[in-house]
Amino acid sequence: MKPSSAPGPLPPLPDDAHKGDAGRALCVAGSRTMPGAAVLVARAAQRAGVGLVVMACVDPSLLSILAIAAPEAVLVDAPEDLLRAHQGELGRLLDTRSCHARLVGPGLGLGERTQLLVRGLIASSFKGPLLLDADALNALAGEPERLRDAQGPVVITPHPGEAERLASTAAPRDAAGRADFARALARRSGAIVCLKGKGTVVTDGEELFVNPTGNPGMATAGTGDVLAGTLAAYLARAAARGPLARADVLAAARRAVYVHGLAGDLAALELGREGLIASDLVDRLPAAQKQLAGS
Repeated sequence: MKPSSAPGPLPPLPDDAHKGDAGRALCVAGSRTMPGAAVLVARAAQRAGVGLVVMACVDPSLLSILAIAAPEAVLVDAPEDLLRAHQGELGRLLDTRSCHARLVGPGLGLGERTQLLVRGLIASSFKGPLLLDADALNALAGEPERLRDAQGPVVITPHPGEAERLASTAAPRDAAGRADFARALARRSGAIVCLKGKGTVVTDGEELFVNPTGNPGMATAGTGDVLAGTLAAYLARAAARGPLARADVLAAARRAVYVHGLAGDLAALELGREGLIASDLVDRLPAAQKQLAGS
């Protein structure tokens, strides 16, 4: 399929803006064995321009790691509360953090805790955008219809393996097949789908975009976490301006995918594709956004 044109840049903030105007994103990411996912999510969201990142730390070790690696983030010590999600503690805990968008999934790992987290977030009364990635999608294997229970708009960012587990069907590798698969998953789940890979497909089940940026050097651990953090920031910034139409959510998703790929292209241009790591993308998000704004 023919790649889509570049999306429009982020709407500029007013000259008298404060951090609330730039959006607040709450992220549930990382674990004892995958702390880097939380670090990459937090740093990407910050570099993507969100006003405040709140990290819900489900393992105590994340508190000390994030305090050093992402000192600008606000940390919530949450493991015991999150484990009691089925008793309503999750909603009460997160509702105390007045955030515009929520992200769950990167680096959480599989198991009962992740199942409780995902189900609790979907069932909460939160009406803002909810972004699910990585293990949050694996927790819903074969049940994409559950996403329709969310009160607000939902965005999912699966790679092909996660998409297959979620949909319980094989994901094609050819461009036309990927587009049809993503559109069908969006219609089934009610979510906006970003099916990652060469020519990432972004669709709400009707409109469809094929991303033109990105390169094979980005096929390395953690780049998906960078996309998740970037998209969480863009959703929060959009929601901070007021209630979101579906078109607003789709535009944020498309913009995040484009900028993420462009950051990877800038990194590859400077460093080469071999040896490129996810942190290189984080460092180049500001330049990618600047280039998009000037295009």
